[in-house]
Amino acid sequence: MPEQNISPANRPRTTLFPEIEPFRKNVIDRGDGHQIYYEECGNPSGIPVVVVHGGPGGGCSPTMRRFFDPDAYYIILFDQRGCGRSKPYASVQNNTTWHLVSDIEAIRKKLSIKKVVLFGGSWGAALSLIYAQSYPEMVSKIILRGVFTMTQSELDWFYKEGGASMFWPEAWRAFKNMLPLGEQKDIIGGYHSRLFGSSPTEQGRFARAWTAWENALANLESPGFGSSPSTDYARAFARIENHYFKNLGFLSNSQQIKDNMHKILDIPSIIVQGRYDMICPPGTADLIHRLWPNSNLVMVSKAGHAMSESGITAALVKATEQFKN
Repeated sequence: MPEQNISPANRPRTTLFPEIEPFRKNVIDRGDGHQIYYEECGNPSGIPVVVVHGGPGGGCSPTMRRFFDPDAYYIILFDQRGCGRSKPYASVQNNTTWHLVSDIEAIRKKLSIKKVVLFGGSWGAALSLIYAQSYPEMVSKIILRGVFTMTQSELDWFYKEGGASMFWPEAWRAFKNMLPLGEQKDIIGGYHSRLFGSSPTEQGRFARAWTAWENALANLESPGFGSSPSTDYARAFARIENHYFKNLGFLSNSQQIKDNMHKILDIPSIIVQGRYDMICPPGTADLIHRLWPNSNLVMVSKAGHAMSESGITAALVKATEQFKN
């Protein structure tokens, strides 16, 4: 049907919903030294959706609430271990993928939710898939963005010569040259020793550099350098992300997510992917889509990785509107 024949009331929504405040904020004590912050927004009688943020270590933001119709959705956001408002801050003790999967399940049980919609991007896409593969009977639908599956090849793309470095050579030089020449072939390992070293000043300097490299590549129209996050935020983000990447996500093998796709074949999914995503290239989203007959891949032609890019935002809002029915 030509667009001019669609009434405004029937056009798909493509912009964020107005800002809403949580109606409840709480923490769940996990009994192993971690307290997980979560918040509830929208309609308590609506469709339960759990927002799974990226990183690892990124934390939630108020904007993440705005992808959902607050009259239709019961929106649950939580900060993963060690970041955001969860405590202890920047801690990697008892902090693995399997702890996070258990945290999601604990929140679901605490809120007496039968089934959830999962909404996750980047690392949040990987964690959403892993949770769904662990508890397929607890998941009704899944919306993914900028798909990442914690394989060695994905990490090599971003942290070794010849991948993303070929597109952003100036940002890559600034990132790798923080390390001595002899350590530049193992960026993750080299940064690990500094991010977890004894000097707080060195931790902060390397945390800001780690975070700036990722931020520099997040948007299609990036100027080639990242924003300057606070040292406090960068320290949690960089330490936790590096901890996960150094341990390959604590998965049994690099292909674990792909190998377990058969467990969620019946769950409907919408995958939103930027065509020019430099952090999580579209080949991964395409592979997951081909393994998942019940998925719909939306390739956004003029977009990179960030959910704030207009094309990504529009596609995600359309996805949440579609899954209201």
